[in-house]
Amino acid sequence: MAIIDTTKSSIAPFGTWQSPITPEAIVADTVNLDQITIDGDDIYWIEGRASESGRCVIVRYRNGTTTDVTPAPWNSRTRVHEYGGGAYLVNNGTVYFSNLADQAIYCTESDQSQTTITSPPVAITQPAAGRRYADAVFDHRRKRLIAICEDHATPSAEPTNKIVAIDIHGNHADVLIADGHDFYAAPRLSPDGKQLAWLSWNHPNMPWDGTCLWLATLDANGLPVEPRLVAGCPGESIFQPAWSPSGKLHFISDRTGWWNLYRMDADGTHALSPSTAEFGRAQWALGMATYGFTKSDDLVCTYCQNGRWQLALLDSKTLILTHLPLPFCHINDVKVGNGFAVFIGGSAEQANGIIQLDLTKATWSILRRSSNFEPDQGYISSPVAIEFPTANELTAHAFFYAPKNRDFTSNVDERPPLLVLNHGGPTSSASMAFNLSIQFWTSRGFAVVDVNYGGSTGYGRDYRERLRGKWGVVDVEDAISAARYLVERSDVDNERLIIRGSSAGGYTTLAALTFHNYFKAGASYYGVSDLEALARDCHKFESRYLDYLVGPYPAQQDTYLSRSPIHHVRQLAAPLILFQGLEDRVVPPNQSQMMYDALNEKELPVAYITYANEQHGFRRAENIKHALEAEFYFYGRIFGFAIEGAPVFIDIKNLPPLQ
Repeated sequence: MAIIDTTKSSIAPFGTWQSPITPEAIVADTVNLDQITIDGDDIYWIEGRASESGRCVIVRYRNGTTTDVTPAPWNSRTRVHEYGGGAYLVNNGTVYFSNLADQAIYCTESDQSQTTITSPPVAITQPAAGRRYADAVFDHRRKRLIAICEDHATPSAEPTNKIVAIDIHGNHADVLIADGHDFYAAPRLSPDGKQLAWLSWNHPNMPWDGTCLWLATLDANGLPVEPRLVAGCPGESIFQPAWSPSGKLHFISDRTGWWNLYRMDADGTHALSPSTAEFGRAQWALGMATYGFTKSDDLVCTYCQNGRWQLALLDSKTLILTHLPLPFCHINDVKVGNGFAVFIGGSAEQANGIIQLDLTKATWSILRRSSNFEPDQGYISSPVAIEFPTANELTAHAFFYAPKNRDFTSNVDERPPLLVLNHGGPTSSASMAFNLSIQFWTSRGFAVVDVNYGGSTGYGRDYRERLRGKWGVVDVEDAISAARYLVERSDVDNERLIIRGSSAGGYTTLAALTFHNYFKAGASYYGVSDLEALARDCHKFESRYLDYLVGPYPAQQDTYLSRSPIHHVRQLAAPLILFQGLEDRVVPPNQSQMMYDALNEKELPVAYITYANEQHGFRRAENIKHALEAEFYFYGRIFGFAIEGAPVFIDIKNLPPLQ
């Protein structure tokens, strides 16, 4: 049973509590931090700024001062695989980056003795040529870039992916390094520039299903000679190949069922720290990193156990793994410099930040916070990791947040409404890290459970593969089981159960509401309603993803039809609000539109909110703020929460107007 603090000054129903964690505070001066790079003693990262319509800005940190490398309107974001990643690199102060508008690579230089950027960006690839670039490295021996290229030159055909060499002066056409596979990632040069390693995979695999690690010697012209397969394929996922300073190739493999670290030595490949822990992640974006090297070949690495990420030092000689006692439960994008490491880290009580760790003193500092808004801890609900029984006598995982607001309590007999969150992917995971959007709900008297349903990463390959052929079944069962578990513990009100999700989590939401009569309302953000339409109209990276999640199409068309909420709307009886970006290429807008039309025809309470200039995931501050306000207003109308003075009113079809 939830513990209620009766010393609070005001008694008010759950869901009506007033909170300083407002939508305005959530989006104000909030940035998404990503893609750390180290160049000498300088540290770079990307800030996705909602206040600038989601513009991705490369920022340099030098001697305590931050400087924008890419002024407006430059937007450092690549659309390779649509999800991007690896959008820039830095070499001795010269920054090479992909620009969102035309997907060309530009370079700009900074004066190494100053804190200002001294040259405007100059294109080194042809703008608007139908080619996208990502995940590049600098080839010092040949003064060129080696990068992933995704060619969209023929609009009617599937894009082609390959590895190319790019002249840094823009004087020559791209030189082909590798092609013939559907996808490529992580071209990585040995320290002496004589060898190149890279990853590839083919349809229908996703990179967490099976990838191939290739290794080749480069000839006098810088071309690979007789590439050889050294690890992976088809049922082994390889992640982040990287060379140590002494020239030894490392990588992460899940060959044991867990993403662990490996090293290629003269006498073969060796596991460095075998354990039931995940040292890798699902490679949704390019350029991801969970480890890096010190000058002595030791590794600074992060790993996940039971949903919590930790940082450690791995001695390359003794192979002793030493855990570093840091307060962070989310750690990503680990990079290592001379005597220090930098990573994106967040705790359960503090938002993500760029963290610099002194490896000698074991002290750390925050170079940049993702949000400068720091609410009093009296309004912050801490996550509790829970395990709960689910279908087929299995156990699933989630993080539970009880309502918390120092100014309010509720009647001792009342139970709070529950918001069940379902992450996207679906091959992704929920995090314990501080999330202002979750605190928005808990500080208003909602309980929240963030579900790591079967198929989520962080719990080994067997857990990840529970979703094989079972999307819309296992994830839904786990979402219901999480809610039922909390109801049975008397933590939440079984008459006010809400399910919510975005993208793949939006599909879980729609499937749960359609095929089960358990939740009382739902919110879908750019969710899938028609699996068959998605199979026919999806970008290349995920165009065969449903082979794994549902089954081959059209051979198993019946399964697609039976699991698509749009074909079974007659079974849906719960109010629903839908949100959609009109430029979404991952889940096209017609998916939400069809669901809205069907629900409206059935005369169920439904609202449909669209945003121009938004793609897959909302990046603009005004839209993020509006969506949160609209969702709260929707629940207030459905469950009768007090909504006086609501900052936004939305049109909810088939619901009587307010009197």
